[in-house]
Amino acid sequence: MKQEKIQIGKIVNAVALKGEVKVYNYSDEGRFDMLENILVEDTEYTIEKVRYQGNMVILKLNGVNDRNAAEAMKNQYIYIWESDLPELDEDTYYIRDLIGMTIIDDSGATIGLLCDVIQGTAQDLYEIKLKNGKLGYIPAVAEFVKDIDLDKNVITVKLIEGLLP
Repeated sequence: MKQEKIQIGKIVNAVALKGEVKVYNYSDEGRFDMLENILVEDTEYTIEKVRYQGNMVILKLNGVNDRNAAEAMKNQYIYIWESDLPELDEDTYYIRDLIGMTIIDDSGATIGLLCDVIQGTAQDLYEIKLKNGKLGYIPAVAEFVKDIDLDKNVITVKLIEGLLP
């Protein structure tokens, strides 16, 4: 079975003179601490050292030993293999698995498709492309999200008046 590559960051700059790269992290905080290897585009590297500078990750990769080599990696994306993803707790999902799911209300009527999950607010928001073409938002909390069925590719929600346009 072919494994999918999962994008977890982007190299944005070189750091100092010994080949370290500065990474904008797209993944969970601490993800790089749990990894032995990463892919930079299609080349695999062993991680020698991980440190943090604010919200950026600083990596020392095996074989990248000077600033020129690190600068040559600027603007390249970092990936892991799907098999490197940790197992999630029950009722916890990867966003990539939710995107594209059909949203139905608790009576079974189709509302639309989940097109994004917006994070960084008090709770995640499900961005839904409604059947009428507009975008709607539903808080990803138990009060509104009643069931997520990955096998059927369906999320069942409870709507209240005024929640969607």
